[in-house]
Amino acid sequence: MINGEKKIENPIRWAMVGGGRGSQIGYIHRSAALRDHNFQLVAGAFDINAERGLDFGVNLHVEPERCYPDYKKMFEEEAKREDGIQAVSIATPNGTHYEICKAALEANLHVVCEKPLCFTTEEAKELEALAKEKNRVVGITYGYSGHQAIEQGRQMIANGDLGEIRIINMQFAHGFHSEAVELDNPSTKWRVDPKFVGPSYVLGDLGTHPLYLSEVMLPNLKIKKLMCTRQSFVKTRAPLEDNAYTIMEYDNGAVGTVWSCAVNAGSMHSQKIRVIGSKASIEWWDEQPNQLRYEVQGKPVQILERGMNYLYSEALADDRIGGGHPEGLFEAWSNLYTRFALAMEAADQGRQLEDIWYPGIEAGVEGVRWVENCVRSADNGAVWVEYQ
Repeated sequence: MINGEKKIENPIRWAMVGGGRGSQIGYIHRSAALRDHNFQLVAGAFDINAERGLDFGVNLHVEPERCYPDYKKMFEEEAKREDGIQAVSIATPNGTHYEICKAALEANLHVVCEKPLCFTTEEAKELEALAKEKNRVVGITYGYSGHQAIEQGRQMIANGDLGEIRIINMQFAHGFHSEAVELDNPSTKWRVDPKFVGPSYVLGDLGTHPLYLSEVMLPNLKIKKLMCTRQSFVKTRAPLEDNAYTIMEYDNGAVGTVWSCAVNAGSMHSQKIRVIGSKASIEWWDEQPNQLRYEVQGKPVQILERGMNYLYSEALADDRIGGGHPEGLFEAWSNLYTRFALAMEAADQGRQLEDIWYPGIEAGVEGVRWVENCVRSADNGAVWVEYQ
């Protein structure tokens, strides 16, 4: 159980690039990083507008001289300080992630990066090699994976509770962009512009989230080939898709699907993963994140609740309050930031992190790779392609 006691010897001196006033995800980064005293926010390049970024940083209690006009200046100046930053979170539009992440690694900094890590597998592999060369941690904010129910699902599958895994159904299908909302919303506009988001919209922005949940629950399952079809129902978004279906075949004979959609009118969020085995199935829905549905063939449905003693000990390790009290996305992110901190401290001490998983550079590479293969299939007429 997490109760606020220190997990690492000293808080990691931490900065942000982006995440300033008006950011959709800046606050959850700060809340997650600071909650358990694993990080200390000491610097930032919070905004593309330097004056606005300075004002925002000061309001976060960051010293004015450590509120920088851009990330390059920040990395340069912080490297001169004995108390300079040790890690940085990147919360900027997608098209900037590669260059900022690369610069951070070259400055010998640990990184927490929004997905996607970059736009091509070639770039992703380059960052992966650089991270290994520098012995730096790169964490990817697949925040939903921090929910306890995901760990419970992982342990149930590993323990054989579901039997042989046959089918994985995944979706992230909300309805908030069923109309061209980006025309009046600057924070949404860049998400449908290829200059900022690369070769896809919902595949990369939505589909990679449940895909990563499947990677957590089924770490040994590998995609063999896939087929993808994608559509732009709001025509002004073409060539980017606002709806896509992906079918996958795995190396063990199992099959999987991912529905990635932003035009599911009437849907609030609708991110789900259902894992079907030969004996039983489990299903998790992010709108009810404290519950895991467990269905054994021939028996009544069971709803497993977060924080209860019948869960596996690994799922209870991230518990912050007893069962019956709801935990949410902020707690899930905090759990991941704790794992990032543990991994960073271990790397600095030359240790390997034992028995703790987190969405690292490999998860970032895999997300980029999956999108690249989906686009290749869809743009060649929704054909089956070998997973490359």
